[in-house]
Amino acid sequence: MVKKMDLSVYSFRQLMELDACTRCGNCVTWCPTYAEKANDNITPRGKIERLKRLTRAQYGLLARLFGPREISEAEMKDFSQGVFDCTLCGRCKVVCPVNIDTRPLWIAMRDQLVDEGHYPELLNMLKEQVTTHYNISGDPNENRLIWADNLPQPPEGIHKKQAEVVYFVGCVSSFYPLTYTVPQAFVSIMERSGVDFMTMGGEEWCCGFPMMIAGMGENTRELVRHNVEAVRKTGAKMLVATCPSCYHTFRHEYPHILGEPLGFEVLHSTEALAEWIGEGRIQLGAFDRPVTYHDPCDLGRTSGIYDAPRAVIGSIPGVTFVEMKDNREYALCCGGGGDVEMADSSLSAAVAKTRLAQVQATGAEVLLSACQQCKRQLTAATRREKMRVKVMDVTELVESVMVK
Repeated sequence: MVKKMDLSVYSFRQLMELDACTRCGNCVTWCPTYAEKANDNITPRGKIERLKRLTRAQYGLLARLFGPREISEAEMKDFSQGVFDCTLCGRCKVVCPVNIDTRPLWIAMRDQLVDEGHYPELLNMLKEQVTTHYNISGDPNENRLIWADNLPQPPEGIHKKQAEVVYFVGCVSSFYPLTYTVPQAFVSIMERSGVDFMTMGGEEWCCGFPMMIAGMGENTRELVRHNVEAVRKTGAKMLVATCPSCYHTFRHEYPHILGEPLGFEVLHSTEALAEWIGEGRIQLGAFDRPVTYHDPCDLGRTSGIYDAPRAVIGSIPGVTFVEMKDNREYALCCGGGGDVEMADSSLSAAVAKTRLAQVQATGAEVLLSACQQCKRQLTAATRREKMRVKVMDVTELVESVMVK
């Protein structure tokens, strides 16, 4: 039994948002996980209503008159399942008629559930790996440059100690072989275009994003301080990340957590590529296969970056670019967000399959994204579905057609 619901994790605005929900149901049809697993606990409306019901049991009028009702384990299990089956894609915010800022609200719910011990056990493994190995895979963190081992000639910048630009590679691209080609392509682009860059190797720690969205953000402060100090020591003026989650965490979360400016600029790789192409540092040859683009949730809805990747794609001579039915702020999630892959891998795979149907409808031969987790998730889905479409990061496409 839960004797008392702790509401201290919610801001005053979030408590107001719980009451602001009109139960209109507009969000329900836009929820990618509900579409695959018709459980009302998953829907934005369902999560809000369940929390309000549990809260009323202990703080409502009847609770004040007759005493709070204890909440059963079954009730908390249902609530937890709905909260952790959410990919945190943020589509519900886009369509909410009363503008509830849903994604931070779902993360606050996870904070509460973690505090009360009702969350998927696999997240304990995530916490253990990040806090002891400083990465999500549990591999020795000094092996963060393993992706560079099979490069014919590793660029000098990989091992430099000071540079104008720090390339923050991220855990997925550092340790999951399917995405090694993303950092390989990006360092090649920087070297060939004359960018003074470096990587941090083992001094790069997990940005903390996976734990923040798991409801374990209190365990990330050491990671935040370490990463910011490590970048500052390099004297770099700019940090560039190919991972939207790393980008968002540095750009939007770190200054808030530290309570001070970082002292360096933070860009996503597509922003940097668009800038370098505009400056003439990068010149591109033709590409004649039709392509479409998948907006990563953490780059698009969470961070507001839609135009930069499209500008990069549009700068390639001869490219045929076809948008998917759901794009930009309405883009469908790939299924790889929100730690859902750990909580329910079959649900994650089902969401990816639905997105592939939209890819297929475009007639594109190449599916582009700008997120290593999206590439990993969608590549696995194309293999399961035996779909003949090549999944590439925008960075990889640029490197493949680069003439300077």
